[in-house]
Amino acid sequence: MDSCEYVFFAEACSLDAAAYEGLVDKVWEETLKRADPKPDHRNSDGILIIIADIIDAGTKKRIRKTRRYKSYRFMLWGWSELRVIAYECSLGNVVSNRQGDMLKALFAKM
Repeated sequence: MDSCEYVFFAEACSLDAAAYEGLVDKVWEETLKRADPKPDHRNSDGILIIIADIIDAGTKKRIRKTRRYKSYRFMLWGWSELRVIAYECSLGNVVSNRQGDMLKALFAKM
């Protein structure tokens, strides 16, 4: 079974909703381009790691609600999903979407 994860990093002084949506769209598009669904494909996931000085409250809500998912041939050829995690340097906060919760250990000791 093929299982792939594509990791993308972004850095920002101040992360607002428009910049965040642009990042998510670009990462999702790139993840789908790289996916190679076939009979022995399990998953091709995109991971977006954002480091920002300040993340506004509205963007934090958007991060938590972000969900991108695609199945190939009704999951017979696998799927793709998007994991997002953001670290706010000024406060030491970590925000992620539901799929990205498993990545919180990356920032646990910071």
